[in-house]
Amino acid sequence: MRSSILPTLLSLSLSLLACDDSVRPDPQSPSTGTTTQTAQPSSTSSSTASALGSAAASSAPTSTATPTASAPAVDPSATDAVTKLAQGSNAFGFDLYQRLQKEPGNLIISPASITTALAMTWGGAKGETAAEMKKVLHFAGSADEVMATSGKLALSLESPNRPITFRIANQLFGEKTFKLEQPFLDKTKSAYGAPLELLDFKASAEDARGKINGWVAQKTEKRITDLIPKNGVDTDTRLVLVNAIYFLGDWQDPFEKERTTPAAFSTTKTTKIDVPTMNQTAHYKHAKQDGVQAIELPYKGGDMSMVIIVPDAVDGLGAVEKSLDAKKLDELVNSMKGAKVWASIPKFEIAPPASLSLGDHLKAMGMKSAFDSGKADFTLIANPPSPADRLFIGNVFHKGFVKVDEKGTEAAAATAVVMPRAGAAPSKPIEFKADRPFLFVIRDNASGLVLFMGRVVDPSKK
Repeated sequence: MRSSILPTLLSLSLSLLACDDSVRPDPQSPSTGTTTQTAQPSSTSSSTASALGSAAASSAPTSTATPTASAPAVDPSATDAVTKLAQGSNAFGFDLYQRLQKEPGNLIISPASITTALAMTWGGAKGETAAEMKKVLHFAGSADEVMATSGKLALSLESPNRPITFRIANQLFGEKTFKLEQPFLDKTKSAYGAPLELLDFKASAEDARGKINGWVAQKTEKRITDLIPKNGVDTDTRLVLVNAIYFLGDWQDPFEKERTTPAAFSTTKTTKIDVPTMNQTAHYKHAKQDGVQAIELPYKGGDMSMVIIVPDAVDGLGAVEKSLDAKKLDELVNSMKGAKVWASIPKFEIAPPASLSLGDHLKAMGMKSAFDSGKADFTLIANPPSPADRLFIGNVFHKGFVKVDEKGTEAAAATAVVMPRAGAAPSKPIEFKADRPFLFVIRDNASGLVLFMGRVVDPSKK
């Protein structure tokens, strides 16, 4: 790598822990930290920002540009701009998933997180670099307009009034001797809640990597570790932009542990394994069309939900992945009708040991100039006199975690009880069995924003 050129590293983290009370945070407690932009490095700097680069809550006493965590929630569906922003993020997510679906095994990504990290970077791009990034990310409007819209969405996603835990944090980690443009620092701090922490990449890149990975682990309740792999940063690194997301939700209708039993799961047409499978009859939204069956499992409060899509054919997942896009997902969700459903869904956990390297995928999708050291124009981030010191994106690292099981709260369990009318004959429920490779999507119901998506090929493997 050429001397003094920046690889920009972007990140994701997710934890869905409907079962693990030992790490359950207080959902009313916002994340806190300092918002120092210059001077002394601090390993405790932190922020809470939007899922798409938001004006979010910051606890620094000197901050006046960002709203507090107690600000009233804003309905994302109230504005066309928020809807377009969510649609753009979803479109990008499915474009990327089309490339990642070729990878074997279970998979988890967060389109919202990747969009956030790249949006922060796009805010400092110019010319062809900015135009390519905007097209690939499906952004509508200017960087300032996207930021303003993101703030409205963030207020809703992180509202303390929601009976779930949803936290987003953004941070910049810069080389302490490298000059960054103050307008860019001001913009990312106010719009994304992303303060700057100064590190010594030149003298100790490995120590800097450890501090960044430690920040991510702390923001995700230690569910995401070693986000940046060994040699992921080096002495030429000048800036790392990081986004982390943590989600904790209880089912609105929790499954009873006593009903979880071993059941056959077809990993292929010829191979079956027994896996712990949750069973429940309840009232769910459900659809069956175009060779798939889908169910919506709401989280407590009903603001967010998981959509599970199971192909009719045991070996039909590949065809579904190739054909499904953001528009078809919306059509599928909108076609769902409430019904009495017997749901049989395996417990699963996806915790990949290694991060995904997204650089080559993003270049193939059309984001070429940003990764080209000779063409990249990020002079709004830093504008050093020597071309050898100009910034470009070296790589994008992405890692996720998801864990699903029966547990919810007792209150949710109480509302999960399905009771027929007195004297009515019980109707036969629709059967929904996730007993073959399936897709899952975690989405915000008001805006339609896809927060996390992935697939389960083998529930017995992480």
